[in-house]
Amino acid sequence: MSDIVLHGYWRSSATYRVRIALNLKSIVYHQVTYDLRTGAQKCPLFLSLLPQGLVPAIESNDMVLTQSPAILEWVEEQWPSPPLLPTNIRCRAMVRSMAALIGCDIHPLNNLRVLNALKSDFNASQQQVDEWIARWIVGGFAALELLVQRHGDGFCYGNVPSFADCYLVPQIYSARRFGVDLSPYSALNAVANAMERLPPVQAAHPSQQPDA
Repeated sequence: MSDIVLHGYWRSSATYRVRIALNLKSIVYHQVTYDLRTGAQKCPLFLSLLPQGLVPAIESNDMVLTQSPAILEWVEEQWPSPPLLPTNIRCRAMVRSMAALIGCDIHPLNNLRVLNALKSDFNASQQQVDEWIARWIVGGFAALELLVQRHGDGFCYGNVPSFADCYLVPQIYSARRFGVDLSPYSALNAVANAMERLPPVQAAHPSQQPDA
């Protein structure tokens, strides 16, 4: 068994992006899963490892690392080949910027605990929640579409997968799940389709996970 443990949830976008990165680098890992819908991530054992009670987390050699951006950076430094960041410093900065557009400005506003809070604290209807979800995806994707048109060549940045693609695929999955109209984003759709043809990305799909 691998000494790398990925703590996650099959439909977690942040866990999904980590699975994609690990698979693209052919890194063997073991999964421990938590059903976020039932609050399993709040169990005492998990909280003893991760006091914030959020997924994903990586456990390796007595280290527990949280937050998917930090995990991806650690993976990239630990296993630099194949690279998920360009060699040029300006290009790396752009890839990180594209990834952060999703990771900071779209995903956090649409994760499960935020959606649950909208319902429980503000009595939002499902239609209002769906409109909330679409609002942040549409706004972010409109900007990202232009960046991919400018910098992409088959993938988000250039002609090989990068951090930005690891972030895009789960966000496209989420948008489809919530019925967001993706027809205006031809560049993003093309990148997602290219990524989804790669066997490592297919293996990372939520439907292929042990807790799906």
